[in-house]
Amino acid sequence: MPDIVQDPLRELSNALVEHTRRAQPLVARIELAGRPIRSGTVWRKDVIVAAEQALAHVEEAKVVLGDGSSFAAHLAGRDPGTNVVALKLDGTPDPAALAVAEPHPGALALAFGADDAGVSVRLGVIHSVGPAWHSGAGGRIDQRIILDMTMSGREEGGPVLDAEGGLLGISTLGPRRRVLVIPTPTVEGVLDLLLSKGRVERGWLGLALQPVLVPDAMQTETGQPRGLMIMGVAKEGPAAQAGVLVGDILVTIGGENVSHPAMVAQRLGPEAVGQPIELRLLRAGKVLSLTATVAARPSG
Repeated sequence: MPDIVQDPLRELSNALVEHTRRAQPLVARIELAGRPIRSGTVWRKDVIVAAEQALAHVEEAKVVLGDGSSFAAHLAGRDPGTNVVALKLDGTPDPAALAVAEPHPGALALAFGADDAGVSVRLGVIHSVGPAWHSGAGGRIDQRIILDMTMSGREEGGPVLDAEGGLLGISTLGPRRRVLVIPTPTVEGVLDLLLSKGRVERGWLGLALQPVLVPDAMQTETGQPRGLMIMGVAKEGPAAQAGVLVGDILVTIGGENVSHPAMVAQRLGPEAVGQPIELRLLRAGKVLSLTATVAARPSG
């Protein structure tokens, strides 16, 4: 009896079809009045998560699931820091429990989204996996996962699976439309707060900052060539109350050197709210230290 030769391309194709079938119940089509459709992910019973930047200013929406059922949804909470938004609806089934996938560079990834015909699928590879990082809005993202694929704006926010069907997270578009993944642990880390409080409180000092060179005469004393010029101070904000002035140069916060605004945001996580923090500044050729009490970032 002759050996049966397996066709690897057909096997791959069949596997992709099967993964798509399993993923379809997780994909939500978010319909907005007068706006293009967007994609979301059925994360829990009656909870849809999506990319916050794709649903800016959205309070109400219609959500259509893979089986054609539709639901009225309302905003439960949003977190620009991690780019996660949660929508609440009523009556959806429990989604299938998926294992949390561990990303590996070079591994295949499937990104799903919604379109007018149903579910869209993008196949690519994990371009790179980096360590945890902080967004410009101060959110901590557990890993920097970059996918080698293209994606439309309407597909952003759908689920991303690995080749074994594990959940990597949800998709989002980064700078230059690079496709990133908001990892599953990051979504889980903010979701309960979004559902209970509507937001994630992060620290705020009330400063507008601009990277600058530290004057040559002060570089030896400060131990660094760059700092952050104070370009604006929010009236009655924490920094203003501590005595920070426009024109000061911030060189350390909490004992750590800073040369970029994102480095300040890293020191102002949820755990910093209500805590004192030391600010080391240059003013009129002298070094001074002030202590500010970190406040919660105002809404909006």
